[in-house]
Amino acid sequence: MKEYEVQNIKDTRSGFGDGLTELGKTNKDVVALCADLTGSLKMGDFQKAFPDRFFQVGIGEANMMGLAAGLTIGGKIPFTGTFANFSTGRVYDQIRQSIAYSDKNVKICASHAGLTLGEDGATHQILEDIGMMKMLPGMTVINPCDYNQTKAATIAIADHVGPVYLRFGRPKVPNFTPADQKFEIGKALKLIEGADVSIFATGHLVWKALEAAKVLAQDGISAEVINIHTIKPLDVAAVLASVKKTGCVVTAEEHMMNGGLGDAISQVLVRNNPAPLEMVAVNDTFGESGTPEELMTKYNIDTEDVIKAARKVVGRKK
Repeated sequence: MKEYEVQNIKDTRSGFGDGLTELGKTNKDVVALCADLTGSLKMGDFQKAFPDRFFQVGIGEANMMGLAAGLTIGGKIPFTGTFANFSTGRVYDQIRQSIAYSDKNVKICASHAGLTLGEDGATHQILEDIGMMKMLPGMTVINPCDYNQTKAATIAIADHVGPVYLRFGRPKVPNFTPADQKFEIGKALKLIEGADVSIFATGHLVWKALEAAKVLAQDGISAEVINIHTIKPLDVAAVLASVKKTGCVVTAEEHMMNGGLGDAISQVLVRNNPAPLEMVAVNDTFGESGTPEELMTKYNIDTEDVIKAARKVVGRKK
C-alpha cells in the first residue's frame, strides 16, 4: 500500500493566503476583498504587496459580495475572504442573486469551515455550507485537503470562468500532497489503490481516510482512498469506476450528512450502480466549543469512525 509522508503541519488557510499572493504577482486582474478578517484569512501579504487591489469592506459581508460582483463587470477577478459561516449563511441571498444567477466570475473563499474551527463554537462552525453552495446552478465547489492543495486550488480557480466556492480551515493539519501539483477542477485523485471498499474523502477527512486505510489493511481489508477535492462538478466517472471494482462505499467529510459529499455520491450510485454506502459526517446536529481533535471524536468524524464505517459496509456487501 502506498505510504504518504507528512512534509510538515500547516493550516489550509495559509495555503489560500500564499496562493493569493502568488496570483497577485502573475495576474494583474486579481483583486481581493476582505470583511475585517485579514489576519485570519492570511490575506495580509497580498494587501501589503498590492494595496491598490485590496479592499477592506469591514463587517459588511453582503456589501462585499455585491462589490465583488460589480468588479467582474470591469474584467477583474475578485477573491472574497471571510469565515465560511459569513461567506454563505449570512450572504446567501446576495450570492444567489448577484453572483450565481448573474454568473459572475467571483471566487468566494471561505476559511474556518466545519467543526475544526474549534473553540469559537456552534455559531461559527457552519456544517451546511457545501450543501448550500452546491445547490446553486453554475457554482463550482472545492474543498482541498492540505496546505499544498489549497494553494494550488487558489491559483487554479483564477483561470476558471464562473463563480467558485473554495472552502478551507483554521487548524494546522498534515501537509502531504506534492508542492508542485497541478490542480484540476473536477478531477478526483486516487491516493491508494484498493479492492474491497472505496473511501471517498474530502477536506480534512482525506488524511483521516489514509490513516484508516493503514489499519484496515492490517485486518485484511483493501481500501481504495480517493480524494474528492471538487464536490461540484463531481468526478462521476472516477466514482463509478472505483465502486464497480470494490462494490461498497464510505464517504468521509467535515460537514453535515445532509447535502454534502455523501449525499452527492449516493445520488450518483442510485442512478447508476446501487451499492452499500456508509457516511462519516455530522448527523443532524450543531457543534459546540472544544478543540478540533475533541470535536472530531465526539461528532464521529475521526479516523476510528472511518474504520468502523468501512468494516460495516464491507460486512453489508458480503
